[in-house]
Amino acid sequence: MRTISDAQYSVFCRFLEANTGIVLGESKQYLVKSRLSPLLARFNIETLSELIEQSMSIRGRELKTAVIDAMTTNETLWFRDSYPFTLLSDKLFPELAKPGKTLKIWSAASSSGQEPYSIAMTALEYQARHPGSLPGLQIIATDISNSMLEQCKTGIYDSLSLARGLSPERRNQFFTPLDDGKMQLKPLVRNMVSFRHFNLLDSYALLGKFDIIFCRNVLIYFSAESKTKILNQFAHALNPGGYLLLGASESLTGLSDKFEMIRCNPGIIYRLK
Repeated sequence: MRTISDAQYSVFCRFLEANTGIVLGESKQYLVKSRLSPLLARFNIETLSELIEQSMSIRGRELKTAVIDAMTTNETLWFRDSYPFTLLSDKLFPELAKPGKTLKIWSAASSSGQEPYSIAMTALEYQARHPGSLPGLQIIATDISNSMLEQCKTGIYDSLSLARGLSPERRNQFFTPLDDGKMQLKPLVRNMVSFRHFNLLDSYALLGKFDIIFCRNVLIYFSAESKTKILNQFAHALNPGGYLLLGASESLTGLSDKFEMIRCNPGIIYRLK
């Protein structure tokens, strides 16, 4: 039987929030079923109920990792909403890039890798127009899903992924065709991004300080309490005058007073006070 009871769903929701910060909300059993059903055959388990039970037990460490992977994996778009990447070129790079200084950018919750690689491509295009303008650039991309991170590191994408927000010009410039119809990002782009496993609810101390943090379309999955915690940790992780970029529908209202809102045309970004 591939269904779970309301009681078990509630327990699983608390387990998922405690381990990832993600809040599923009511009546999302269909999402749990669609994400976790493929794991039944892999772990030789007959029912979803049993799979969830085992993933929450002390003995089910490998299964727990697979369940969290399955529930947190989301594919995103290239150059999503476009304006954040225009702002990088038109405002943030000119303002923050200084001779002899390494500019550090963090793509938090990098998902399937399109965001950090879009940042890298934007930087390469900016450098082509302004030679020597970005002498030091470090892009860190983090995600909670280990399987997604391993996939990101290869820089290989299928035709469906490549069609979502990527222009033919950029595809030709930055990718190499493979035999199976997929394409791989050229080493020049891949080597600009460092991927690592990270949970946004953990301590940020070991990550160091950043000039720009992208955390777009991620906070919508967290409770208000977790959002506040994450935003305050972002503030501590930013250098003075650093910027935070959120998703188009996300806001800091009532969550943090550590940032000032900067209205751009188009879009809104947040600068550390």
